[in-house]
Amino acid sequence: MNRKAIRRIPLEKLFDLKVDFAFKQMFGNEKNKKITVVFLNAVLKLTGRDTIKEVTFLKHELGGEYQDDKQSRLDILVKTQNGDFINVEIQLSNQHDMTKRTLYYWAKMYESQLVRGMGYSELRPTITINICNFTMFKDNKNYHNTFHLYEDTTLSRLMPEEDVMEIHFIEINKFISLWYEGKLNALEDLLIRWLLLLGMVDGRNKKVYAEIYRELEELAMEDENLRAAFDTWEEISQSPETILAYQSRLKYILDEEARYIDGINKGREQGKTEGIKEGLEQGIEQGRKQEQIELVKKLLKRHETVEEIMDLVGLSREEIERIKDLDLPQD
Repeated sequence: MNRKAIRRIPLEKLFDLKVDFAFKQMFGNEKNKKITVVFLNAVLKLTGRDTIKEVTFLKHELGGEYQDDKQSRLDILVKTQNGDFINVEIQLSNQHDMTKRTLYYWAKMYESQLVRGMGYSELRPTITINICNFTMFKDNKNYHNTFHLYEDTTLSRLMPEEDVMEIHFIEINKFISLWYEGKLNALEDLLIRWLLLLGMVDGRNKKVYAEIYRELEELAMEDENLRAAFDTWEEISQSPETILAYQSRLKYILDEEARYIDGINKGREQGKTEGIKEGLEQGIEQGRKQEQIELVKKLLKRHETVEEIMDLVGLSREEIERIKDLDLPQD
């Protein structure tokens, strides 16, 4: 194989796969299902008979059963051939709520399995995979941490025969540092290859790690799934429709991150007179809501569908319809 065959467009044109929109185009698309299966097996380190062989993509929304329920838009949600549920979340910036949000998502997924006439014994294992572009565990050097339900003193699992809870945190920033230190071997670990793919482009800083590309170029000579992923990556990075959606989503994420920091600073000042906690919460929430409203209005004017806006902004259908009604001209 020609080494240059895996790249047909300039590297700087490739989407940052840590942006949730791009990640879902790659791993949450029916036509790329094989790539999704290989990636999940790599993260969960499944081999032989235990491997995931087939997945079914499920609806992304959890909650919303009643009018005032909080509704969540998941990045990727699949059901395996064994009936296990797996949710994959990608997070570019740190909103300092990842742990609680993860537990909420896991609980909603686990609860959603139960239907009328079904016994609790029929509930299937539920797995959450979080890929974070920031540090979650400062005192832990591992880039991949997995959590289960354990007893405090004996460390025995609550359900060793079928562990219903499994939560993964993968920290891309730690991973990149370890790779540059020469402590990771992509020939021996398939997950390293996929994380190199995710880490190669830094959309926030408009940077591409050429050293990572060269490593992937070598690996792709023997790994057909990696080559297929590169083909898909280039394809989604060239479509005018996906380029617009990707750029809009990246801008929104970075603007929200900036507002979050600005909200903290304003909250600190406000907190001097009104209480630190209350000021922080108000500053962050007000900035976030206003930006979401403005972005939805812009996307509606571009005639984007409600479903597309749900994916880009992370709001529920009902919230988008309310903004749509507010923006209509008055008689």
